[in-house]
Amino acid sequence: MSTSFLPQVTRRNFLLGAQAVAITAALNKAYAGVLPEQTADDEEFWRQIRLAYEADPAIINLNNGGVAPSPTVVLEEQINEVRYGNYSPSYRMWRELEPKIEDVRKKMAQMWDADPETIAITRNASESLINVQLGITMQPGDEVLITTQDYPRMLTTWEQRRRRDGVVIKKVDFKVPVQSPDDLVKLYRENIGLKTKIIHVSQVCFMTGQIFPVKEICKLAREHNIISIVDGAHAFAHVPFQFTDLDCDYYGASLHKWLSAPVGTGMLYVRKDRIPQTWALMPANESQDHDIRKFEEIGTHPAAMHNGILQALDFYKNIGADRKFARLRYLKSRWAERAEKIPGVTVLVKAEDPRLSGAFATVQFDGVDAGKLGGVLLDKYKIFTTPIGGPAVPGTKTPQFTGLRISPNVYTSPDEIDRFASAVEELVPTMRKTA
Repeated sequence: MSTSFLPQVTRRNFLLGAQAVAITAALNKAYAGVLPEQTADDEEFWRQIRLAYEADPAIINLNNGGVAPSPTVVLEEQINEVRYGNYSPSYRMWRELEPKIEDVRKKMAQMWDADPETIAITRNASESLINVQLGITMQPGDEVLITTQDYPRMLTTWEQRRRRDGVVIKKVDFKVPVQSPDDLVKLYRENIGLKTKIIHVSQVCFMTGQIFPVKEICKLAREHNIISIVDGAHAFAHVPFQFTDLDCDYYGASLHKWLSAPVGTGMLYVRKDRIPQTWALMPANESQDHDIRKFEEIGTHPAAMHNGILQALDFYKNIGADRKFARLRYLKSRWAERAEKIPGVTVLVKAEDPRLSGAFATVQFDGVDAGKLGGVLLDKYKIFTTPIGGPAVPGTKTPQFTGLRISPNVYTSPDEIDRFASAVEELVPTMRKTA
């Protein structure tokens, strides 16, 4: 796309964004021989990464698990393409901008080791997974094996299939913190029945940050001729993996979380032999039965959103998957270790084990309302967190689960983490006394 049509201010910001990509590329080269764990606390490296983002002057954002900001280079590319497409939308958007979705598909497939013809670009994880949940042919009595801690939107979709089609939803639960990945594999193995048709598993649990051993669970499913669906909303561009290693049947993710792509972007992976066996959420022509693009048939939409993914992929690649994971774990451990020293405070994942815990975790406070605590953190300290609530989680001490989910990102500084930890250390004892 030529930028000659664009206003000067946009070109300048675009160049700043391009400079940020160049900086991350240079960092990647300079640190090529440095182990990810050695880079995790190298503040000079991460200071350069933070400069690629525009800092929020009003708050410390510790809710990147919901939706994360994009680096400036991603945002400016998106704005440029919106403006460019607006000149003559029916010409520039459809003829010039929309075809770039193929570049996104190819680059994503290359980075996560998949056939491009198995990758669809969607708007979010829910759209990706609902395509699958409603698109698989099922008979009355067929069983879906899930947990009570899977994402509510996905549970609601399966409940609709139960009401509509008579399928059986088998919900299992597990204690937190999980002590070993083997305990989670055992959970699924012991609950497989003669009618189990599908295992639906979250790679990272949205409630607690628990990482699941999805490779082993998908292997278990394949051994029993069971379809595997992986909810990767909180794992994609967070937990390093390759599709060839995972060996799942379906995988859905939001890209506006840990990839920091434009808001309203997602991806769906479908094993090639399952594409013709899966109905698209929005009807597609019979000629597309074997085509992954049938899952992208949503009508007119802005091409600028999915094209911005290209810049996000470059930014992520330049940081490095393992390096990013190590940094996110370092930031999480920095606050979690302090929080766990407060009496009556429980972090609901094993923070020290990289097989079980990554970028974020939920922390529970005995005798303190998590929602009220989150409100005070925001009002008094300008720290934004997200309350997580739901039915009781086995292993916790309250009948109704409530906690704060804390999810920093690569632009979060150790100082911001320490300010959060200090605020919790000050507030929790005081709020407990007045409760």
